Amino acid sequence: MKKIVLFVSASLLLMSCAANKELEALKAKHEQTKEELLTVKTNLTKCLVEKDKFQDRSKDLEARIDELKKDKENTIQQVENLTVLTKGANDNIKETLSQLSKKDKYINKIRAAASKKDSLNLVVAFHLKKELQDGIDDEDIEVNVEKTVVFISISDKLLFKSGSYTITDKASKVLKKVATVVNAQPQMDVMIEGHTDNTPIAENSTLKDNWDLSVKRSTAIVRELQSKYEVAPERLIAAGRSSYIPLAANDTPANKAKNRRTKIIILPRLNQFFDLLDQKVE
Repeated sequence: MKKIVLFVSASLLLMSCAANKELEALKAKHEQTKEELLTVKTNLTKCLVEKDKFQDRSKDLEARIDELKKDKENTIQQVENLTVLTKGANDNIKETLSQLSKKDKYINKIRAAASKKDSLNLVVAFHLKKELQDGIDDEDIEVNVEKTVVFISISDKLLFKSGSYTITDKASKVLKKVATVVNAQPQMDVMIEGHTDNTPIAENSTLKDNWDLSVKRSTAIVRELQSKYEVAPERLIAAGRSSYIPLAANDTPANKAKNRRTKIIILPRLNQFFDLLDQKVE
């Protein structure tokens, strides 16, 4: 009887151990399955993300393909339009190119004339400076080339007495040298431009205001150049600017002295350039 009980107990113990091992094995298998499932889910998520990216790329590619198709259609249309150009249109293009060529020649001619004029201005300025510095080296005389003209700016204290338009002896010496250069350039005009400061002058029988003074000073010089130094009168222009184009503010005696001046402007005759502009382009 004892033996039977021992056998049964041993059998039950063996069965219990086997069941525990099998349970452990099942647990291990379960954990492995869970890990594999997690891996599968992770991979599935990645696949879904990649799928979305692929779909976006596909849409972009389709849009790009549509654009390329439209570009192709536009290109084909342009080529078709170009192929229908008639011989008359080609002739018009040739005529346009011919006109452009003529205009280029015209522009080059104008440029050459302007260059010649600039060179002439430099020559005139050079001779004026040489003449005026030869025996008259005075800081009250300034010679410059400005834009399209040559001008001499002379302080009025050198040319006139205060409030007067009678030319001084020293002024005559300056004007003689100016006339020498002016007479050597008969194709250029000469404008005498009078300027004053803003101090009102005392009205008298010959002068009413600074307008009168600036104009009478310029006409006095014009008469001197014409009658004494034989400058052709048709080349001379008298102009008065009163006090309205000052070089400096009329706030000090020194600045007022700067503003009291006469400009002798040597300039090309405009009709020569208008004639040039009217020339036909061949």
